[in-house]
Parts: sequence; structure tokens; C-alpha cells
Amino acid sequence: MRNILVIGIGAGNPEHLTIQAVKALQRVDVFFITDKGRDKEDLQRLRAQICSQYIEHPRYRTIEVTDPERDRSSPDYEEAVQAWHQQRLALYESLIREQLAANECGAFLVWGDPGLYDSTLRIIGQLASRNGVEFEYEVIPGITSVQALTARHRITLNQIGEPVHITTGRRLARNPSLAAADTVVLLDGECAFRRVSDEHVEIFWGAYLGTPAEIVMSGPLTELAPTIERVRAEARRQHGWIMDTYLLRRPRG
Repeated sequence: MRNILVIGIGAGNPEHLTIQAVKALQRVDVFFITDKGRDKEDLQRLRAQICSQYIEHPRYRTIEVTDPERDRSSPDYEEAVQAWHQQRLALYESLIREQLAANECGAFLVWGDPGLYDSTLRIIGQLASRNGVEFEYEVIPGITSVQALTARHRITLNQIGEPVHITTGRRLARNPSLAAADTVVLLDGECAFRRVSDEHVEIFWGAYLGTPAEIVMSGPLTELAPTIERVRAEARRQHGWIMDTYLLRRPRG
């Protein structure tokens, strides 16, 4: 029976790997790496570094494929994502059928944790439930960018007795009032924090967390927003890509 591991590899620092993840790497015969384009070569290099640093045998091989592009011109976001996932599903199915022998173990290395805003686990689950290629799969948790962010700022994720909301920039842009509670924002390509006008809200922001290019800033949102927007744009021009995460907090008491 084929085996698939979905391994969380942390937010960017190779030392973020858990002992469980390091042990899981030793079992892998084939790593499936989706190429997201030249702009994200740094991420490909980090995956290669993780493999060379932790795997104790030379028997594994790497299969690189081009990740399908999501249609970003579509006015229907959810429909575009569903279509994108269907392309990925077909791609992953062919990879497992054609590149993984019946007794081998394959792996997908997922940034952060496979259970937080990543489609790999969802697609693997759909494949496993179909009457197509047969395999078993396991999920190895990883350190998320949220954990890396709070550690870097030396803060707790929640205030005493208070909930935390985790959402996307798209959602925050639609509903800036979310910032009234502690809100973690991921996947914000348009700086949705600019729409929050509450002068009491603080922002704890981080980009490229765990990597040598890491940038972190914190302070009153209304004061810091223009600086973050400028620094973010400059960093994106320099690296060709950016991954950032932030926490919006209205202090209690």
C-alpha cells in the first residue's frame, strides 16, 4: 500500500521542525514539490535545505511539478478556488499513481501547519475518498506563522479569558469591525488593516517569519499602518514575494 505523509515544516526556520517531523522525513522515498515560480525560489531552497539537513539517507528522490495557477481575474473567489483545487487534485492523483510505487512513501512538505489555510490536506483527503489510486495518509503537525509571530513579539496569542479570531485579509476588508476582538490575519495581499480606523487597536506584524529576511514591527495601528505598507511593498519588490501575518489587538482594561 502506498503511504503519503503531509508534513508541516514550520514558518521558515529549519529549526522549527518537530522531532516527529524529522523522524517522518526518514521514511520518505519521494518528495512531491510544487513549483510556484521563480519569485519563490527561496522557499524551494528552504525545502531542499530541510531535506539535506535532517534526512540521514540518500535514497529519497524529489519530483518537482508546476503548481496550477488560480484565476485571479474571476469575480467569484470561491468558484475560482474550487476550480484551482480541482486542477491540483488531478495533478496530485497523477503524481501518486505514476511516481510512487505500491510499497513506497511519498510526502508533501507544507509551510506552517497542514491544518491552517493550506489546501494540501483537503485535496489529499478528497483523493483518499475517491475510487482512484489507493493510499493511506498521515498528517504531521507543524509550527504555524501565528506561533512564530507571537514568539517573535514575545506576546500571548489571547488576552485573559478572551477568544481569538483567525481570518484572512479578504474577510477583514469586508468587515473591519473584526479588529474589535483579537484577530489574526493571514493571506492579506492588499493591506486590509488600512481599513481599520479604531485608534485603540494595536498591530503585531511579521513578514518572512523565521527566515534571514524576517521583518517585525508593532505599535498603534493608525500610526504604524503607512510604515508597514511601505516596508511591505519594498520587501516584496526586493524578494519577488512576501508572506506576512499579523495580530490586531484592542487591549482590555
